[in-house]
Amino acid sequence: MQKHTIVVCDHIHEAGLEMLQNDENVNYVFAADMDKKELIETVIPTADVAITRSSTDVDEFFISHAKNLKAVVRAGVGVDNVDIPGCSKEGIIVMNVPTANTIAAVELTMAHMLSCMRMFPYSHNHLKQDRIWKREKWYGYELKGKKLGVIGFGNIGSRVSKRAKAFEMDIVAYDPYIHPSKVTDLDMTYTKNFDDILDCDIITIHTPKNKETIDIINEAEIAKMKDGVVLINCARGGLYNEDALYNNLKSGKIRFAGIDVFIKEPATDHPLLDLDNVTVSPHLGANTYESQYNIGTQAAQNAIEAAKGIAYPHAMNLPIDETTIPSFVKPFLELGQKIGFLESQMNKSQIVSIKVSGYGEIGKYVDSLSTFVAVGAMSENSSDTINYVNADFIAKEKGIEISSEDCGDSSVYKNLITIKLTTAEGTTTISGTIFDDNVQRLVAIDGFDIEVALRGNMIMFKNTDVPGVIGSVGTVLANNSVNIADFSLARNKEGNALAVILVDNAVNEATLKELADLEACLSVSYASI
Repeated sequence: MQKHTIVVCDHIHEAGLEMLQNDENVNYVFAADMDKKELIETVIPTADVAITRSSTDVDEFFISHAKNLKAVVRAGVGVDNVDIPGCSKEGIIVMNVPTANTIAAVELTMAHMLSCMRMFPYSHNHLKQDRIWKREKWYGYELKGKKLGVIGFGNIGSRVSKRAKAFEMDIVAYDPYIHPSKVTDLDMTYTKNFDDILDCDIITIHTPKNKETIDIINEAEIAKMKDGVVLINCARGGLYNEDALYNNLKSGKIRFAGIDVFIKEPATDHPLLDLDNVTVSPHLGANTYESQYNIGTQAAQNAIEAAKGIAYPHAMNLPIDETTIPSFVKPFLELGQKIGFLESQMNKSQIVSIKVSGYGEIGKYVDSLSTFVAVGAMSENSSDTINYVNADFIAKEKGIEISSEDCGDSSVYKNLITIKLTTAEGTTTISGTIFDDNVQRLVAIDGFDIEVALRGNMIMFKNTDVPGVIGSVGTVLANNSVNIADFSLARNKEGNALAVILVDNAVNEATLKELADLEACLSVSYASI
């Protein structure tokens, strides 16, 4: 099988590097310590995928040397140093890992909020550094009963809100890009009126940095706020106008502020550091051991999936206008691409047709979904580089019929997609859905109702439903040093059974042949996601 070159341009957690090293289909290049000019001129031209962080700018110079690049994975949330339009022009998919440091950022936000309300860092220094015990100097405020304004109700903002709710705060959320029920279902208040946020006791912001959000809180907005408001920013520098923030902290209009991010960093001589009503931290939003592990492993996994054409998780430049689709749709696009990739491995032959069916609200977006499915299905057995731009063209060129269908409501799941892949050898049909927190699950395979995770090394074993089969399968795998991680089983009315077995290591053809030779076996297939 063709090896894919993945270049690590900046340092990531060792666990991510080990994932790349251990994948037999990856040619892994560690270039984090190279001079950047040398890296771009000598290594990037060979790369299929590049993993970057803030130290490597994906700019015009970088892109001009990326002759074979399919994707860039930004190991973090922000993509300020990535020229996304420039990448799109060259057909390079840009991805980030937006959920890897979610909990770290959430907990830091709560730390700043509590520190501002109780002036904890100042009372700590007063006692520990100055050795003064003066309780009456440090009267603070309780979170209970305070109104918290949350700007941006995504992965971080929503979790901050849930934790604030546990402190018995009243939550008002502003986010024009979500359905109001995402807020109201949590017994919180959703508003389309930004001024409702400005009327809160505490305001925290959790948005990306773009033209809409730079200086979203400035002098005019602060003037509308309550006297003594508390502001928190653990998102991106520049969302609050720093001059306005400084002036109003100095005047007392803003009683306290908790700031983790600045426009220019490192901010060792910033005027805010001179004020005695600010808690500051040096951009620590992702600085936990857990989040660095998550960032490294998720970046590595995303790079591997992109290199193989399995999926482009969290792509920033999708071939659709993301502002026109609800947030729940994007995970289904990734799920559909992975199912297409899975089916092409299960049913290895010339593809004749691909049919995508959607049940529930996702049915309205099956046309867009079909492109993603086609990318996944065709990537496995094509010598062409398949991406979102050329997938439909290549399908027509190869005579592959792609169709989609909105099937109305599902009787079981809120949203469900079913993908039918027909090849010269037969047909495979798989259904999948997304559970809470974007958990991907297969729920049906070729007529068998079975719930299984869509990940790792997967053996699909179909057999006549007779005693002893599971033991025989386990024996074959054990004899070939294949360790079982998970075993899911389903049966049908025709007296057949289907087992989906997740295993820890790759399975060779000899092992699959031994499984196929078992008396009860009707079919066996293998896929790696």
